[in-house]
Amino acid sequence: MNVATFYRFVPIDDPESVAVHLRALTSELELYGTILLAHEGINATVTGAAPAVQTFFARLQQDVRFADMPLRYSRGDPGNPIFYRMKVRVRRELIAMYCDQVDPAVRTGVHVDAAAWNRLLDDPEITVIDARNRYEIALGTFPGALDPDTRSFREFPRFAQQLDPRQHSRVAMFCTGGIRCEKASAYLLELGFAEVYQLDGGVLNYLATVGADNRYDGECFVFDQRVTVSDDLEQGVYASCHACRRALTQADTTSPDYVVDVSCAYCVGEQTATQRAAFAERARQSLLAAARGERHVGAVMRGAINEALLEQG
Repeated sequence: MNVATFYRFVPIDDPESVAVHLRALTSELELYGTILLAHEGINATVTGAAPAVQTFFARLQQDVRFADMPLRYSRGDPGNPIFYRMKVRVRRELIAMYCDQVDPAVRTGVHVDAAAWNRLLDDPEITVIDARNRYEIALGTFPGALDPDTRSFREFPRFAQQLDPRQHSRVAMFCTGGIRCEKASAYLLELGFAEVYQLDGGVLNYLATVGADNRYDGECFVFDQRVTVSDDLEQGVYASCHACRRALTQADTTSPDYVVDVSCAYCVGEQTATQRAAFAERARQSLLAAARGERHVGAVMRGAINEALLEQG
């Protein structure tokens, strides 16, 4: 099972008509995943049989707006679906930041490959920024990287405005697949930062290309049913709490506070009685659906949560 991620910031005057075309194409090829379209471009993760993914991408690139668009591959277990449906949506922004003055199609940070990135990590004058969210950073990051302590990408401008371009004149930033850094680096340049670099293709491409000199510590959170991937891009060891979205170790799942689809030790005290009852009912309906041989309702709902996180950044 191939997993392909891609994005491009490019003007699209007709995102709704592109969405109609891609819905038909992905249905024909039996692909699953999430494709987001906006006037500013495209952002997607699709999964399916390798020939189908390759056919989809070849036909997509026949559109001049998407020609030569980089495609990043990772792997999934055919017995553990990564997505449970195909969703093609039109949004105001590909990654919500709510900063209209930023246009990544015009100017972004300098893209660097894995080898150049490692050299930047060794440069004492470089400020390294992890552009991801707190729940992602908790699972893995590059040692010494600044943590913006954000819950979603729309909070990144607040963090950036607290940095002093004179003190942090040279910045290197990274995210999961690169798209958040396109906007984040463009925003830092607008704020007056002198040199801004970004890890090309994000952590996923770094792990795929870096070889033995891997500086990334931990696993990388991904916005699908795998939860995380390890340094060889195979599915990681973490599970996920479907109530609060925190990643869980094997030990976490043995806690008496861990109830599948309802709570974990991290969020059990955060829920109201009404919320716990709603989560428990969702779990009950999932079991009933499974007994009837239907698609696992809880899995579909968890897939929807992952897709919402992807849209939020």
